Amino acid sequence: MNHASHFQLLAEYNRWMNRSVFAAAAKLPADEVTADKGAFFGSILGTLNHLAVADTIWLKRFSTHASCGTSLQSMSDVPYPARLDQTLFADLSSLQGYRERLDELIIQFVAALEDDALDQPLIFSSLKGAKAARNFRAVLMHFFNHQTHHRGQVTTLLFQAGVDPGSTDLLVLVPAEEVGG
Repeated sequence: MNHASHFQLLAEYNRWMNRSVFAAAAKLPADEVTADKGAFFGSILGTLNHLAVADTIWLKRFSTHASCGTSLQSMSDVPYPARLDQTLFADLSSLQGYRERLDELIIQFVAALEDDALDQPLIFSSLKGAKAARNFRAVLMHFFNHQTHHRGQVTTLLFQAGVDPGSTDLLVLVPAEEVGG
């Protein structure tokens, strides 16, 4: 398995888990989804908005990487979020539509990645304007890890609200291997 295919698996896992989390959250009344539960981003909706904000920021940054521009061209029309706690969408349904769009874009972007591009530095600016250059492969690992981290917070909030989001293990999507007899 090449390195890019590992990211393809993570992109599929990301979409699968986001669909599961949104389906679980949709079982709750709107006021439960928006209620401040003391999580880092307050509520289920606040945390899901944060993930969309962070993904938007990173995808816009990735679109400047020499090997990624074409696959992320549609991000040029998306406004750059100003804050990590910015509310992009005030309701779950609207946010879910945007999340689906992001997840499809992530899958297309990762499918177009070539292994040699992963070793090139990504040059970007922080929200405060500080310039940075980081290994692109490591930044992609951070990108997917960040999503998993905050979805873990959301699944805890869902469990506390009485909704089981189902299995959350990446292993569910790892293909079985043939073992010789």
